[in-house]
Amino acid sequence: MADTKYIFVTGGVTSSLGKGIIAASLAKLLQARGYKTTIQKLDPYINVDPGTLNPYEHGECYVTDDGAETDLDLGHYERFLNVNTSQANNVTTGRIYQSVIEKERKGEFLGKTVQVVPHITNEIKERIQLLGKNGEYDIVITEIGGTVGDIESLPYIEAVRQLMWELGDNNGIVIHLTLVPYLSAAGELKTKPTQHSVKTLMESGIKADILVCRTEHELSDDLREKLALFCNVKREAVIQSIDASTIYDVPNMMLHEGLDTVVLKKLALAEKAAPDLIRWNQFLDRHKNPKDEVHIGLVGKYVELQDSYKSILEAFIHAGAENEVKVNVEYIHSEHITQHVLKNKIAKLDGVLVAPGFGERGIEGKIEAIQYVRENNIPFLGICLGMQMAVIEFARNVLNIKDANSTEMNPNTPNPVIDLMEEQKDITHMGGTMRLGAWDCNVQENSLVAKVYGANKISERHRHRYEFNDKFKGQIEAAGLKATGLNPETGLVEIVELPSHPWFVGVQYHPEYKSTVANPHPLFVAFVKSALQYKKNK
Repeated sequence: MADTKYIFVTGGVTSSLGKGIIAASLAKLLQARGYKTTIQKLDPYINVDPGTLNPYEHGECYVTDDGAETDLDLGHYERFLNVNTSQANNVTTGRIYQSVIEKERKGEFLGKTVQVVPHITNEIKERIQLLGKNGEYDIVITEIGGTVGDIESLPYIEAVRQLMWELGDNNGIVIHLTLVPYLSAAGELKTKPTQHSVKTLMESGIKADILVCRTEHELSDDLREKLALFCNVKREAVIQSIDASTIYDVPNMMLHEGLDTVVLKKLALAEKAAPDLIRWNQFLDRHKNPKDEVHIGLVGKYVELQDSYKSILEAFIHAGAENEVKVNVEYIHSEHITQHVLKNKIAKLDGVLVAPGFGERGIEGKIEAIQYVRENNIPFLGICLGMQMAVIEFARNVLNIKDANSTEMNPNTPNPVIDLMEEQKDITHMGGTMRLGAWDCNVQENSLVAKVYGANKISERHRHRYEFNDKFKGQIEAAGLKATGLNPETGLVEIVELPSHPWFVGVQYHPEYKSTVANPHPLFVAFVKSALQYKKNK
């Protein structure tokens, strides 16, 4: 018998049903019952990781402490569980094939014909069990991207079939997330898409143990009975997942539906104590019953797709609940910033966050927005590229270096206040080669950020190639923009702040990646608090 139990979450009918949220919610309930639980995501695309994908294509790229560029679902896992993920928690087809091909070139399969079965499926099984074999977890939940029937998902489904057989009874289960659509013309919910989805799964040799049905309307008892009968699952294993006002409601909804109870029964695990969701529900209560509200502008170049800034938006929810305020995020496309936008939109905001990004598109708009908030004392937070733009804006408009720029935007700029990191200059491969993962930062005593963190040494996650150019540091600091956070090994400027301004902070790292329900990020908490103060003082 295996020591670690495995749960596989598959999807059918359509994508974007919320497998990641269901997986995270189930993990939260199992964790709240005292089981050590983790989640991993298997992505069927051939990119080695999401690091080279356009945010419009795939949403944000989430970075872990160990420097893995991963799927945004890992952000949900960390925010729900308050447990760090790693490279082992996200696997792509690209990484699987890369590994198998490298082994073939080294001669590990000498004499063998390398095939999808068994070589690719063996590699997938190995990756699935990596977290289970380290002895840290009682339960590993594996979310499989895409939908059953997709040609690219077939090796993963086959690997799960084999693994279920190898694990034996009560050591692995399959949860199938599907859609029960409502046809307004007929005035009823339809089960046929779910039946077909389950049938497709069974054709691959896998029986669904639990059905989680996404729906806009309540499932009647008759409909649940029908699904149980036609999909070959127990009646109590037909779980309703109705639309929620916030993703943070889903653990309670799954608790009410008894998902965790059914899972434990099928895995032959004791129920232990009832789930301890006291802190979770305190957060939910503050989130749903704010005492005030603030309007914060998010200036970025990918604002049409909210998933591009998923971690930032969730960090605002955590920080808003901590301050008992509702954070209304107003999206401002940096390419469309004009004097009219500055005076009629940004001027009315309580705070402005200039978002991360890559490339020169929309840069001048970001710089204009930063100039406006700096000159008008509106609270400002710049993240990664946002911090770099704050340095460029300050150099241009305070130091009067009109051609100050980043070599990312203009490789020939005579005044590169932001420049390519030295170790990046000979790099030709784009994927996985940036400064990635957790790096230490020493924070200057008595600085605003030191007060925010309540510490002089912090660790934050990075994802960038360009950095503050030390050659301009003395000049910029003398004019008033202080470098108050430095990497102890490289001297890299991590934090800039403007002491003459009520709240003006730029950080080279990504604080949003470390904000969770249990531990809202102090920088976001302080920024939202400053926005509330600004609003009251208007």
